[in-house]
Amino acid sequence: MSYELIALLMFSGMMLMMLTGQRVFGAIGFVGSMAGLTLGWPGGSEIPFTSIMKLMQWYSLVSLPMFIFMGYVLAESKIADDLYKMFHVWMGGTSGGLAIGTILLMVLISAMNGLSVAGMAIGATIALPELLKRNYDKIMVTGVIQAGSSLGILVPPSVVLVLYALIARAPVGQLWLAGIIPGLMMATMFIIYIYVRCRIQPHLGPTLSDEERGQYTRADKIRLLRAGLLPIAIFMIMMVPFVMGLTSLVEASAVGALAAFFAAVFKGRMTREVFEVSVRQTLAITCMFLWIIAAALAFGAIFDGLGAVKAIEALFTEKLGLSPWMILIVMQLSFLIMGTFLDDTAMLVIVAPLYVPLVGALGFDLVWYGVLYTITTQIAYMTPPFGYNLFLMRAMAPPEISLRDIYQSIIPFALVMVLALALVMIFPQLALWLPGYVYGN
Repeated sequence: MSYELIALLMFSGMMLMMLTGQRVFGAIGFVGSMAGLTLGWPGGSEIPFTSIMKLMQWYSLVSLPMFIFMGYVLAESKIADDLYKMFHVWMGGTSGGLAIGTILLMVLISAMNGLSVAGMAIGATIALPELLKRNYDKIMVTGVIQAGSSLGILVPPSVVLVLYALIARAPVGQLWLAGIIPGLMMATMFIIYIYVRCRIQPHLGPTLSDEERGQYTRADKIRLLRAGLLPIAIFMIMMVPFVMGLTSLVEASAVGALAAFFAAVFKGRMTREVFEVSVRQTLAITCMFLWIIAAALAFGAIFDGLGAVKAIEALFTEKLGLSPWMILIVMQLSFLIMGTFLDDTAMLVIVAPLYVPLVGALGFDLVWYGVLYTITTQIAYMTPPFGYNLFLMRAMAPPEISLRDIYQSIIPFALVMVLALALVMIFPQLALWLPGYVYGN
């Protein structure tokens, strides 16, 4: 059987399984295992088992539940609420100030959790009702929350970048540092757009009235500032020793989890319910990620071992005659298409066995490509007609916000994200300068 036919059968079989509604890890693992058993490759039947053993030997995976637990503790204990109250008081007098504060809130939530879904949930439950109550335009604020949540897989400690690092065998510390400047750049671009738009159309983001601002004394503002700075302090306690090389990735994640736990205890918010929900959610999400990674490893090993990766590389470079940059753009466009029916993690584990070896063979930096992947998949994740984030937003939004409003709200922010993606592609040092500076290469 030719390499091209093997690639076609495995990829189409996997997509067919996806369309039947099977779980991601089940579809990927089943197709990979069946290919290894039926296509006559010696030792192929052992690949699924050895991939599980390989997964269990990755010490860095211990960091995954730590980061997830940290995020859920901070969210369930309502420490994230303090952040929004701080932004509400300090920025309410600026045009679109609360929307800008929401973007800043999302940046900090991303730095605490690393999951875009968590940012979406917190933004929809905390920020959205407050913004609507203060007469912000519903289309504007819906787009703000969706755009802000997109920073969750780019700003460290991004869980998706950890998964990418494990699958691509790229250094997670460099990937985290590579995501900082593009993530902050994208947040800044969101803020500039909101401010300019609200200055031109003040009714979209009205300022707080003098009476409402007068309710808070200087002492109140200082108290809220202290409360809001606590999550930032937790992030710094976790990240600074890691960046300085004083702690490993696993040690940094443990420091973050313990800091979040003791902060909740210190604030008197670590109840039995908060602890139980945080542990249950951490266990559920960690197990889901482990199953997905195991299935992806098995699929990727068989896919590569049967020569399918070489067939795809030959298709792009020899038969189609595409240049490396054209191939890269085609790969990014494929993410946008897959994002209409898959989430970011599923896209990663499906295409990583295909694209990561090809990216390396074309001479591109895998750390830089990891940043491109996160931005592109998040654009796909939140663009009509079937963006996953759109339906999450609809599920959490109040009845007065329709699906049409949600579709309309995301268009300008998606365009800003496309511009950010183009800048990172044109100027790779936006992603590579910081890890090169810190690690000295």
